[in-house]
Amino acid sequence: MAEIVNPNIVSLGRARKARARAEKEAQAAANRAAHGRTKDQRARDAAEEARRRALLDGARLEDDAPGVSPSSPSSSRPRPSPP
Repeated sequence: MAEIVNPNIVSLGRARKARARAEKEAQAAANRAAHGRTKDQRARDAAEEARRRALLDGARLEDDAPGVSPSSPSSSRPRPSPP
């Protein structure tokens, strides 16, 4: 019986390097999307975040103590009980 030989000989080093280049390009594209935004886009995102926070603060059921931010780590710690 005659063996069927693949006519396409592939250099494994070239294939490995091509795959590494493709992965680096994908990572670069992701970085461009995350960090390569215009000033207008950043301002729009900041305004959207401010609107979202205002909406959440408006829906708050009980008021926090004055001067204590709900996102500060000290407000999430349990208070010690008095002796």
